[in-house]
Amino acid sequence: MSTLSAARRGKYLYAIVAGPGKRSYSLAGIGGMPVYTISNGRLAAVVSDAANGKIRPERRHLAAQQAVLKGLLAATDAMLPMAFGIIANGPQAIQKILARNQEACLKQLRQVAGMVEMGLRVSWDVPNIFEYFINTHPELRAARDRFLGPHRNPSQEDKIELGRMFDRLLNEDRDAHTGKVEEILFPCCREIKRNNCRHEREVMNLACLVRRDARDRFEKGVFTAAKLFDNSFTFDYHGPWAPHNFVQLELEF
Repeated sequence: MSTLSAARRGKYLYAIVAGPGKRSYSLAGIGGMPVYTISNGRLAAVVSDAANGKIRPERRHLAAQQAVLKGLLAATDAMLPMAFGIIANGPQAIQKILARNQEACLKQLRQVAGMVEMGLRVSWDVPNIFEYFINTHPELRAARDRFLGPHRNPSQEDKIELGRMFDRLLNEDRDAHTGKVEEILFPCCREIKRNNCRHEREVMNLACLVRRDARDRFEKGVFTAAKLFDNSFTFDYHGPWAPHNFVQLELEF
C-alpha cells in the first residue's frame, strides 16, 4: 500500500443522513477531497478521506466543513451535522458508529426532517452600555450618584455593589426583551433555543428551528419584532444552517 493510500484511510465525518447505499456529492471536503457516503442499515455517514489524527480548526478547514454542510442542506431533507474534527479510522469504524447509534440517529433525523436552523442576534447599538443603562434605569443612576458622586471616595465594596446592580438589570432586560421577541417568533418556529450572549452589548442570541417552507414567515416575524424596539437596538438574522443547536446526540464509538 502506498504512503498516500495509507494516509487516507481515515474518514472525516461531516454528518449523518438517512438512506442506504453509497452516494457521491459534487462537494469539495476538507483538503479538497471528494465527499461521499458510507452506509449501514437505514443510515449513511457523509465523509471524505482524511489522514488519521487531528485536523486543526483553521479557517480554511472550518470553511470547507461549513460549505459541505450547506451543500448537504440543499441535497437532503434531514441531516445530523457533526462537530468539527471527528475522524474515524476507516470505513469499518464508520459502519460500527452507524450500527451502534442507528435508532438514536433515526429518531433525531425524524425530529429535524424538513427543518433548517435560523439564527437571530439582537444587540444594543450604543456607545457605552453602562451609560445607556444609567440613562434608562433611575435605580442604577441613583446608585451611581450615591456611590460615585462628587466628593465621594467609593470603596471597592461600593464599586462591586454597583457592578452587581448593573449585571442584574442587564440580565433582567435581556430576559424581558427576549421574551417579547420569542412571543412573535414562536408561531413560525418548531423550537427556539436561547444561546449564551457572547458580549455585554448582546441582548439575545437565538437559534430557531424553522420549517423550510416557513422561512418567509420567520423573516417577517423578525421585522415585526424589530418594530417593538427603538434605534438603540440592532437585529441581525442569518441562515439557513444545518440544525446544530437542535441535535442532541452523544455517539457511541
